[in-house]
Amino acid sequence: MEPYVVIIVFLAVGTAFTLSAAAGFGGSLILVPTLALILGTKSGVALSALLLAANNVVKVYAYRKTIPYRKAVPVIVLVAAGTFLGAQLLIAAPEKVVTVAVVFCFAAAFLIESLRLGRWRHVGSPILAFLSGATSGFSGTSDPLKGLAVRGLDLDRMHLVGALSLVSLIGDTTKTAIWTEASLLTGRHYFVALACVPLMLVATFFGRRFNTRVGERGYTGLFWTVMAGYTSRLLVNL
Repeated sequence: MEPYVVIIVFLAVGTAFTLSAAAGFGGSLILVPTLALILGTKSGVALSALLLAANNVVKVYAYRKTIPYRKAVPVIVLVAAGTFLGAQLLIAAPEKVVTVAVVFCFAAAFLIESLRLGRWRHVGSPILAFLSGATSGFSGTSDPLKGLAVRGLDLDRMHLVGALSLVSLIGDTTKTAIWTEASLLTGRHYFVALACVPLMLVATFFGRRFNTRVGERGYTGLFWTVMAGYTSRLLVNL
């Protein structure tokens, strides 16, 4: 790999980890397309899953005091159930149909929050959690629904990031196991992840510091900016 490519990769990794630590999710928005472009789709997606899983371990430790375990468990269970069924039933669904559905969910969730329809957020959270898992077989579609599902739990920003970090850890670890079993992740990829550990520590520190200083309103803006980024990426792929 050329030296300039290595620099680009580490810049993308550092930026992705910082964003993920600040918002609780969003790392794949930067990491997946960058690594897929440089390494190829399968290798890029597989390495991204491994890096994000390792980074989520650091995030869970950093936010360990503000992880709402009892509230997060139902989302985790539904995400896992959706993933299990989605792998069997929805894997053949046209990607454009799934993309349109995700964009629709994003628009509906934004409208519900803007109009302060709190009851609908609580009702929609389990549904979005299940759909997040069901669509996880499609690159880039699970994170937006996961974000909306956890957002529906009505948590303050610190607990929201903690919950997102825990849910993301479960999802990315599952994907990493699948890619390793399929031999798409080898010892070389794990060595790259190990080399990125210092970046994970530094990025998590700065991301968490940003989160503690930005305030609830600032975090809400960051959250919906990340969601808009995912939506734009999905629309481009239509």
